Amino acid sequence: MSETPDVPAPSAFDAPELFINRELSLLEFNDRVLEQAIDTGVPLLERLKFLCISSTNLDEFFEVRVAGLKQKAELSNPPTDADSRSPREVLRAVSQRTHTLVDKQYQTLNKALIPALEAENIRFLRRAEWKPEQRAWLDRYFEEELLPVISPIGLDPAHPFPRILNKSLNFIVDLDGTDAFGRKIAHAVVQAPRALPRVIQLPPSETDSGPYDFVFLSSVIHEHVGDLFPSMDARGCYQFRVTRNSDLYVDEEEVEDLLRAVEGELPGRRYGDCVRLEVAHNCPEKLSDYLLGRFLLSKDDLYQVNGPVNVNRLMSVLDAVDRPDLKYPAFSPRLPQLMSPSGDIFAAIRDEDVLLHHPFDSFLPVIEFVRRAGEDPHVLAIKQTLYRTGPESAVVDALVGAAKAGKEVTVVVELRARFDEADNIALANRLQAAGAHIVYGVVGYKTHAKMTLIVRRETDGLVNYVHLGTGNYHPKTARLYTDYGLFSCDPALGNDVHEMFLQLTSLGKVSGMARIIDAPFRLHAAILEKIAREADNAAAGKPARIVAKMNSLVEPQAIRALYAASCAGVQIDLVVRGICCLRPGVSGVSENIRVRSIVGRFLEHTRVFHFAGGGAPEIYLASADWMDRNFFRRVETCFPVERGPLYDRVERELSLYLADNSNAWLLGADGTYTPAQPGDDEELAVQRRLMEGPG
Repeated sequence: MSETPDVPAPSAFDAPELFINRELSLLEFNDRVLEQAIDTGVPLLERLKFLCISSTNLDEFFEVRVAGLKQKAELSNPPTDADSRSPREVLRAVSQRTHTLVDKQYQTLNKALIPALEAENIRFLRRAEWKPEQRAWLDRYFEEELLPVISPIGLDPAHPFPRILNKSLNFIVDLDGTDAFGRKIAHAVVQAPRALPRVIQLPPSETDSGPYDFVFLSSVIHEHVGDLFPSMDARGCYQFRVTRNSDLYVDEEEVEDLLRAVEGELPGRRYGDCVRLEVAHNCPEKLSDYLLGRFLLSKDDLYQVNGPVNVNRLMSVLDAVDRPDLKYPAFSPRLPQLMSPSGDIFAAIRDEDVLLHHPFDSFLPVIEFVRRAGEDPHVLAIKQTLYRTGPESAVVDALVGAAKAGKEVTVVVELRARFDEADNIALANRLQAAGAHIVYGVVGYKTHAKMTLIVRRETDGLVNYVHLGTGNYHPKTARLYTDYGLFSCDPALGNDVHEMFLQLTSLGKVSGMARIIDAPFRLHAAILEKIAREADNAAAGKPARIVAKMNSLVEPQAIRALYAASCAGVQIDLVVRGICCLRPGVSGVSENIRVRSIVGRFLEHTRVFHFAGGGAPEIYLASADWMDRNFFRRVETCFPVERGPLYDRVERELSLYLADNSNAWLLGADGTYTPAQPGDDEELAVQRRLMEGPG
């Protein structure tokens, strides 16, 4: 009889080298996004889109993550992450990695994408390439569109250095000579008007251009900068852009009205502390040093770029170019049967639970669920959480219609959803004007749960219909992100959702829930318990396995628990799209753990947790990742998929993610990712497979 192996306690895995730094892991994800722009198997205009996404991601990384690191470094804060690096050490490593990443972005643009686009007659014309007709049209554009709204500022004691808006396009101009007042001015700043497009499409009929000839606004300003300083010699003109700290700070304990407080903080985001300076690659050192001094930045914060400083503005080209052959093939999501025109959506849910996997399944049933509730005379109340939903949302339209129809509509609006604060303030005001009850969650906690409750009077009494999801009620991103959504009228599940809404609105304590595992109260302990149970089952020779899919894995106790389970013999497969601080494949620690990231046409966003349970397996869907913030500082839901057809479907789809050998990246113990290869196996891309039909 074999002895039961000793299972190390999670505390045995405290060594800093067992953890990957979260900031560097996030940069590795952005590199995987950028690789999509390099991959010639991706349609050309989609490659351009991935380049723009990588640029936008990097902007947000500096605005939030680097800004936070700089604040910690200034305060000499001790290390707080499990890898035990100090903020200054992380900043140095981040600077080195981001400089490499930025160089790769511009090499991709200049050496790969621009030549490939030009071969398809989509051209970005440099000034030396302008034909006479094009130059004449651009001269008129400057005179009629630019000159009336541009304000060049010569720098002297009466004209101090202007405030530079976050991520705006600007130019530093090197001047010689004297102005009309006899003043000798060495430098000037030109700020590009925010209202004008950064990429200008030339009209073919007027300019002898091809169908898709473009000119950068920066080229037009460069061409005419001398006209802005008559009687002076503009010896050089160099674009630059500053990135600022964009995190909002609101002391929720001290404010009386959270909406007004957040609203008041938004303008300050444009002028937060500087964290990065981007300048043209040919900008003289004396000018870049001058700018660094103005923005209180160091050489490590300087990024010299060979191309437009705002690459993400190239996204407008995708809408301007009508070339379906250079984009992903059109895709129409499946419309589930519960959406039949004559059908009763509530009757369909009464018959059986319904599971949708977006974007493969249409998001329309979610909108119709709320819209039809607003029209149904038997519906008494609608309650919903909104984290991100977009400025023009069919979901909000349905809620407004329901409120105007006299339903009791309660909406928990999370005002602090980063970079969506202004949109959420506007929709909160709109809902309130329609007669909905609006609350802003719980002080100190973001409401990140995705849930809808509809209370309907039926012959046997009041029935709770619920929708629980892993992603936001955002019709646009529902076509771009993968997410699960569950419809049910299970009494226990409905009562749990009812209890959670009571907690969010009345702030009373939930007595106990039968189905939902909620954060910040129970989710962390429950996940640790389930991982430990798998370790015990493995040690006892029972079925033991963990498959977990999420966006980020950061929380140290969960990682240590996974290490302990691995040492106990549990086979663990993790599908982690972005940040992963766990090191797989470390001898004696994580030999039984494999980590993969899927990067493809759609942004992977589902959170799915599967535990073998010693022969009584469980699958949970969740709004939460395994991060400190989700476990401890957010209101989250984690809910089961009961055994049956829906359970089997999720299990099959998880297996497809583990079999993907086309869009998967495999994490090594050294923290680097390598692309999976089909080898002798049939090529499998899970997203393409799910577009064909459910798993």
